Amino acid sequence: MTYSRREFVKNSMFGSAGLIASPFSNAGSKQAKSKQLSLDKAPDLSQLYSPLLDLSPARWIWYPSQRTLQNSVFLFRKTVCLDSEPASATGWILADSRYKLYVNGEYIQFGPAPFDPRQPEADPVDITKYLKSGENVIGAEVLYYGVGEGTWPTGKPGFILNISLYKSGRETRVVTDETWQVSLAESWKPGQYKRWYLRAFQEEFDARKYPYGWNRSDFESDHRWLQAMEIDLPADKPPISSPYDEYQQEIMANPDDCNIRKRSIPLMKEFEVNKVKLADQFGVEWIGDTDRYFEFVTPGLYEPASLDSFRDLGNGRYSVSIDPPKAAVLTFEFEEQIVGFPYFTIEAPEGTVVEMMIQEGHEPGNFLMNNRLHSWTRFICREGKNEFITFDYESLRWIQFHIHGQRGVVTVSNVGVRRRMSGWDTLPFVETSDDEVNRVLSATVNTLYNSSQDLMVDCMGRERQQYSGDVGHQVHPLFSAFGDHHLPLRFVNTFSQGITLDGFFMDSWPAYDRLARIPQRQMGLTMWGPIIDHGVGFVFDCFYSFLYSGKINSLHEVYPRLLRFYEYLNSLKQEDGLLPVENLGLTWVWMDTDCYTQQRHKQCSFNLYTAAMMQHALAPIARAIGDEQNAEIIAEAGQSILKKTIDRFWDERSQLFVDNLPWMAEEGGMRLSDRTLSMAVIHDLCPGDATEAAVELLENPPDNLGLSFPANAIWRLWALGQAGKADAIIDEIKNRWHRMDSVQLNNTLQEHWNIQPDTRGQWSHCAVGPLFAVYQGLAGIEPLEPGMKKVQIKPKPGELEELNLHYHTPNGKIQFSCSGKKGNRGIHIELPESCDAVLIVDKREVLNYVKILEYSSKEHDAYRLGSGMSHKLDLRYT
Repeated sequence: MTYSRREFVKNSMFGSAGLIASPFSNAGSKQAKSKQLSLDKAPDLSQLYSPLLDLSPARWIWYPSQRTLQNSVFLFRKTVCLDSEPASATGWILADSRYKLYVNGEYIQFGPAPFDPRQPEADPVDITKYLKSGENVIGAEVLYYGVGEGTWPTGKPGFILNISLYKSGRETRVVTDETWQVSLAESWKPGQYKRWYLRAFQEEFDARKYPYGWNRSDFESDHRWLQAMEIDLPADKPPISSPYDEYQQEIMANPDDCNIRKRSIPLMKEFEVNKVKLADQFGVEWIGDTDRYFEFVTPGLYEPASLDSFRDLGNGRYSVSIDPPKAAVLTFEFEEQIVGFPYFTIEAPEGTVVEMMIQEGHEPGNFLMNNRLHSWTRFICREGKNEFITFDYESLRWIQFHIHGQRGVVTVSNVGVRRRMSGWDTLPFVETSDDEVNRVLSATVNTLYNSSQDLMVDCMGRERQQYSGDVGHQVHPLFSAFGDHHLPLRFVNTFSQGITLDGFFMDSWPAYDRLARIPQRQMGLTMWGPIIDHGVGFVFDCFYSFLYSGKINSLHEVYPRLLRFYEYLNSLKQEDGLLPVENLGLTWVWMDTDCYTQQRHKQCSFNLYTAAMMQHALAPIARAIGDEQNAEIIAEAGQSILKKTIDRFWDERSQLFVDNLPWMAEEGGMRLSDRTLSMAVIHDLCPGDATEAAVELLENPPDNLGLSFPANAIWRLWALGQAGKADAIIDEIKNRWHRMDSVQLNNTLQEHWNIQPDTRGQWSHCAVGPLFAVYQGLAGIEPLEPGMKKVQIKPKPGELEELNLHYHTPNGKIQFSCSGKKGNRGIHIELPESCDAVLIVDKREVLNYVKILEYSSKEHDAYRLGSGMSHKLDLRYT
């Protein structure tokens, strides 16, 4: 290699910066066996990435109570009288757990973004255009989960709002206090049972009990509307620190460790998707209790039946007669998998029941689609027309309606989803001359639409949890293809809040999973302990986020937590200087689902991963912070682990890192993994830069080379791109990724290479390898300096005759276009201001640009491309 990202900070001069201590005490953290780090930096609250917020004079309010049952919904309303329309009406809103805000009956927004309960982010709100002269009603439906789930680790109930109204230079405020009215929304059963381990709300909505019009000024409240209770809690602290009784777990956070922050990402965008087709209709006859079926999934309670009464009325309207115990089932499919709030309209007799089931992959047939983590919502109709929408969002391509309960004719119409997506200003632009490559790229982008919202999650259909590791790779396309700095930086800050007393990270945070798994792990009840290789990956996520954005302040609060994690890793070292992957106790090492046949085979990969992290991610972050002393300690530790790994796992004869080298004779053969070989190539870990053998096997995998599951397949694509193997990347995209069922059917990338419909399988997961490989591997664009003030462009389009894309930087987008075959290829590059480029091409090319010897090699020459300019190149050998 002629350059390295890890070198860019060695000679850079950064001022010292204030650091924010972890909300956890240092008590109980293990001591490193190597040199002790210095942790004496003073905290500086002004350096928080997301500013603190005091919502005074608003008060936290709730329903008058001494406990709150799980999965309960409350309605809050306030009448505001105005002499005239305000010039502006903006402010902040926050609730634990979720709210839907209304003004004069119109829906405004859903929130907040999932949060660490000690440090939630309040949402901005602008209701200017919804207010009028006279009486106005501000209303909120607030759902309290009360049981942990993928987007909510734990908490306590509370609702707060502070809006400033301006007119002719005068300010008035609307704030929550005891003058608000609140009612328990009995249309949602209080204390409803949990849907699944990582999904709290099994929604059951009874329209007969809903007080329609409650959020309008002409509504007359009755005895069920009470004066709101003010919670004894400052307006700059979250409910988790309040004295209100959390009766199921009896938790209360130290108020000194808690604060409220401003939302650090744009509000979500929501829009209707109603292009849907009816895929199937059939009848079922119940021979048992329908409630028992949906509660317990008891088999044998129904049989398929005819549905002779079905009628297609046109324009997306369908009618059917219900004759209990027979029921009607209508199944609809969307063009692609999406995330959002399903809705529909039904005209039906009072008491008609509809179970709405959703699925990601489905094969139509005469069976109910209740085969995926109890993913159903029940709606009970009032007489006549009912317009239903779910409270919480789903990930789906299929919707099935099971209609039963009352005799009569029902009409179903207006089936759709209010899709939610991140509030991006720009969407990716990338196209090639190959239709199969384009289809995979489209599926990757749509997967990101679904997985990168207010969290970076692994799958919205199952867990909705934010992870690092295989999930953290999303930071690359979010910065480069979407131009999104907000979500990746929120990710590194919110994930880091999951640091533990021992010094490891909750590998999914803010989420419930590991809070539940830790005691299970202690008692030997699960294999899923906190994954420490995700913590290693997280340090890389922090480094790349800084490298793309140039915002070192985004890591001020994170950095001390990274140091504590470093100390935790050092505390695990064995006498041979390596980190173990077995018998770790509470934590464990995962690395990948597919590419290892034994746990001990992960030791080589894990130690290479950790050595690279220390040298090429954490040490550079320390230098950027201005912490040179710790940077040297960390880099030396990484070098030591690398040396010990080479001693134990480097096979001089094959010139490879061999995962089972110490046990090869015992196991009767060599075992390799794409993860080990790829990391060795990417991070220059092979002794003497001997990467040729590794690259050859990555390009042409033998049977004894374990291949990673899709979300980790990025490593192999990354290494192939770095080695200039463009055609191998294109072949992989066309002949492996393009053949995925999810690409063909859902326009997404599935979790595993093989997937089946009507299972728990995730058809839209979080893999980003193909998009990353095209941007960094084929276009060859990657940052060399923080904030992308300097980038490398090393185009390797291979067999593609056309490749056009926009690569976003903090100063604007790089417009890259490539046309023609090798031997007669034209490349056009437009650089934004303050973004210099180092162009690396075949040494035989003749270009009228200034050469840069620092980045040149035996095979390639490097040239300087000036920022803010358009560069047209004719290339013969690239």
